[in-house]
Amino acid sequence: MTIKLIALDVDGTLLNDHHELTEWTQEILIRASQQGAEIVLCSGRGPANTIPFMKRMGLDGYVITHNGAVTAEVESREIVHRFAMDGQGLEPFVTYCRTNGVHFDINTAFGLYVDQPEGLELQVREMYNNFMMEPLKLPQWADLTEPLAKFTAFGPIEQMNKVQQEWGTWNLPYYMTRSGDFFIDLMHPEASKGAALKRLAESKGIVPSEILAIGNYYNDITMLTYAGKGIAMDNSPEEVKAAADEVTLSNNEQGVAHAVQKHVLAV
Repeated sequence: MTIKLIALDVDGTLLNDHHELTEWTQEILIRASQQGAEIVLCSGRGPANTIPFMKRMGLDGYVITHNGAVTAEVESREIVHRFAMDGQGLEPFVTYCRTNGVHFDINTAFGLYVDQPEGLELQVREMYNNFMMEPLKLPQWADLTEPLAKFTAFGPIEQMNKVQQEWGTWNLPYYMTRSGDFFIDLMHPEASKGAALKRLAESKGIVPSEILAIGNYYNDITMLTYAGKGIAMDNSPEEVKAAADEVTLSNNEQGVAHAVQKHVLAV
């Protein structure tokens, strides 16, 4: 069956390890779009630092962001769907992070808030620079009136492993996912890339067998299993590869371009 929608993770999938979108990958995706396949970026990033990649390729449509918590229209930046999380329930996680020296940020659809943006450690500052985000100072809960999309803890892999293990013993009111070696995300319990992709596809009358999804990490599994063809990058953990129908080359070998060329352009 013809692929009508291509769902692509961004970091570790679409981009190489230098956070670059290669010219050949861009060319392949533009050709796929011209052939009738809609490109939808599905990222742990927010709309503000996901939409620019669509703009660079001259593509419109939608981006699924914050791991499925926010779906936005590219041209208008309008939020067409969101899974808003309960901010009050975050207090124990904020207290844990502050007590244990774990960096965290709180995300609305387009905003990212931290405790002390002017005093960030170099490693944290470089991370935000790579993700094209400028952190704002976290206000009091009562002053944060925009719906919350995601809570993210960031740190060395050993620290994140410990956090994930400890939070996993809590009675979590949120969906917790590992979106990278150095990131743990908390969201609305119904939010995921797969849930957002399903909602978007159904609104367009697109069935799973008409969807190609490509990703590289645990937060991609829900969309890989929802899509008729789910493809994992070669740089994926083994559990992600096991959940996929197929494995393509790594993000540093332009695996996305190879997969789209094989399943969309060559048919």
